[in-house]
Amino acid sequence: MTYQQTIAEAGQTFESHWNGIEPENVARMRLQNRFRTGLDIARYTAKIMREDMAAYDADPANYTQSLGCWHGFIGQQKLISIKKHFGTTKRRYLYLSGWMVAALRSDFGPLPDQSMHEKTSVPALVEELYTFLKQADARELGGMFRDLDKAREGGDAVEAKRIEHAIDNYETHVVPIIADIDAGFGNAEATYLLAKKFIEAGACCLQIENQVSDEKQCGHQDGKVTVPHEDFVAKIRAIRYAFMELGVDDGLIVARTDSLGAGLTKQIAFVREAGDIGDQYNSFLDCDEVDAATLGHGDVLISRDGKLLRPKRLPSNLYQFRSGTGEDRCVLDCINALNSGADLLWIETEKPHVAQIGGMVSRIREVIPNAKLVYNNSPSFNWTLNFRQQVFDKWAAEGKDVSAYDRARLMSIDYDGTDLGNEADERIRTFQADAAREAGIFHHLITLPTYHTAALSTDNLAKRYFGEEGMLGYVKQVQREEIRQGIACVKHQNMAGSDIGDDHKEYFAGEAALKAGGAHNTMNQFAAA
Repeated sequence: MTYQQTIAEAGQTFESHWNGIEPENVARMRLQNRFRTGLDIARYTAKIMREDMAAYDADPANYTQSLGCWHGFIGQQKLISIKKHFGTTKRRYLYLSGWMVAALRSDFGPLPDQSMHEKTSVPALVEELYTFLKQADARELGGMFRDLDKAREGGDAVEAKRIEHAIDNYETHVVPIIADIDAGFGNAEATYLLAKKFIEAGACCLQIENQVSDEKQCGHQDGKVTVPHEDFVAKIRAIRYAFMELGVDDGLIVARTDSLGAGLTKQIAFVREAGDIGDQYNSFLDCDEVDAATLGHGDVLISRDGKLLRPKRLPSNLYQFRSGTGEDRCVLDCINALNSGADLLWIETEKPHVAQIGGMVSRIREVIPNAKLVYNNSPSFNWTLNFRQQVFDKWAAEGKDVSAYDRARLMSIDYDGTDLGNEADERIRTFQADAAREAGIFHHLITLPTYHTAALSTDNLAKRYFGEEGMLGYVKQVQREEIRQGIACVKHQNMAGSDIGDDHKEYFAGEAALKAGGAHNTMNQFAAA
């Protein structure tokens, strides 16, 4: 619907005694609030993700990306920046990290990534992110409306028509969110109830992992405990039912497996018949063959192929898998999850290595040809050291002289700018495109980037402001750069909604409106910014 059609539609609803209500003002407010509910957002963004997945299947160069954001303002500024620099938000998403919710958004204070934070704090952040993204729309459209009024007042019909065309083709800041539901925060019913909260807040894509909820660990830490496939599938089904109950039929599920780095399980899977999924899960258990005559009190046994086997059980009452089975278990997890209703996979690896990831994906694609990954370009990896070591090992295998480099200290600044350092940096630069092409990665994300950027920028500001630079530490490193780089929030009153408020005051009170954006507003000092 065009701008003029929206005005006409608004005018059709008017009562004759509604004096002072202008159809164009109503149309503007409707355009600034395009998404009425979180379900509107979930349906809209699910369609975008489905289209992007099809585009990736046609050409892996069409991979997608996101950055993890722990506050609505951070997500808003990210999308404003993307639109400013690239002119479109196409194939750029938001990622909502459970780690950052635990560390930054819990009423308990900072917590480790062990699902101890309040379960509803995550959907609350989904809602907050979309509130800020919708406000970014309202702010930008408000500026376009003011420019339209200025063009009309100046009698510039051509400019007015150009602005109307821009309004008709406006691209929203609202993009898909991949939201972390951890291990589901309880049983399948708890997962279903929580999933509905996520979806009602606007999430079109939920990521769930195959760890035990009450034993949950960060994917990059030790001590991870996985669950049998049937337990995990029940939660995948619970999320799918939640999507379908709420009318988001094309909602997406990312099945994350931590099996590559997890050597423990809490349960021995139930087996109905030899070779079924429970039997396959149990086949990875580390067992000793035993004789019935030598059984100990309290031993737990399983039988296989006519033999009695005793799974190795730890004092924690957990069972351990055989060493070296992580990749096989991971591949089985992925195939079973996709066959049970998941749409995308997440394999948590111990290092960013295209060949390793691609090797597992190739095995999965032998069974499911269009299998695709969401991949964590994790800050838990030492990217510099990992890639310098990869280059070192490659050169050494090729017989190239590496005597100038000490593999154990490749992180050293001494290697910045060297041939090895430069090649490693180039591999880091092209990692996402290479992995999308060679390892089936549809979506690349960084889980915790804005956690780290906030820490780094705050450290730099504190060092300068509280040191000898004083106020210059802020002005030179922050405000001056905001102005010169065109950072929107240099006009922080505008970013917080003062101009939107002024527009509404004028709608409501006409010439009597007491507006904040007058001649004495100090924000006018940034008019050229």
